[in-house]
Amino acid sequence: MPVAWSELPGFADDNLFEAWDAWVKSCARPAPAFAALCPEVRRLSIADAAEQRAWMVERLQPYRIEAADGNAEGMLTAYYEPVIPAARLPGNGFAVPLHRPPATLGSRRPWYTRQQIDTLPEAQAALRGREIAWIADPVEAMVLHIQGSGRLRIAEPDGSQTLVRVAFAATNDQPYQSVGRWLLEQNLTRDATWPGIRAWLAANPQRANELLWSNPRYVFFQEEPLSALDGESGPRGAQGVELTPGRSIAVDRQSIPYGTPVWLASAGPQAALQRLVLAQDTGSAIVGAVRADYFAGWGADAGELAGRLKQNLRLWALWPRTP
Repeated sequence: MPVAWSELPGFADDNLFEAWDAWVKSCARPAPAFAALCPEVRRLSIADAAEQRAWMVERLQPYRIEAADGNAEGMLTAYYEPVIPAARLPGNGFAVPLHRPPATLGSRRPWYTRQQIDTLPEAQAALRGREIAWIADPVEAMVLHIQGSGRLRIAEPDGSQTLVRVAFAATNDQPYQSVGRWLLEQNLTRDATWPGIRAWLAANPQRANELLWSNPRYVFFQEEPLSALDGESGPRGAQGVELTPGRSIAVDRQSIPYGTPVWLASAGPQAALQRLVLAQDTGSAIVGAVRADYFAGWGADAGELAGRLKQNLRLWALWPRTP
């Protein structure tokens, strides 16, 4: 539904230049509706916020995003890029492998479940030699599988350290099941955030595999070098451009096309957000029109926010005005 700019909470106050870099990145692979605007978007990357705001009002029309039943209230969660110590070879506590896709992945669909990968000799044989690196904590591995990418500080055999990104490459084609929901359904906890899940595991270490195997989906990765310049951006999202902390969201692409500028408003105990963001990614749990996953960045602080953020959401798509 088209609305006036005055409906967008906080529009007069946002530091738009923080989002402009994300918008310029989207222009590397623009949606057809936005391609004609990209030369202007690039030119305005050095403008001040007042100029950017005036241009948006002139060139874009806000549309309130609503569900099929007319409900404009939805849910916001967050995701991040974990930073994890790792080793190129197993040993000294590093026992959990991260794998490249196996050669047999295309010949068997779906591929083995997470439990089968951990227990069946034939699944393990298919993955032998496909290890990128090894990490110490199986829960960190699960987090990495759910987030879809991460940064590894790898101890190499010669004693040096390498910082790399492991990016999503493929899955075993098994359904994703939330380990937090499994705990809630088993009445094992009332706190299904990552801090709550870790606390339950610390008290019940003998049930770790039971928890991890409740999610049959397994993610395979590809290793990417991470230069100092690369380290200033997040991984590539589903649009194919690097994500920008605090300014990129994952959406249901059936409802919001990649590259769409979106006004986001959400308030709760974890964050108060009223800002311009870009739809640049998606995720298996991101379903529905008024649903978004907020890219929080990388490292411990981003992980703390991503582990706890689950609050109300309103969205407005900012669509080019017709001449």
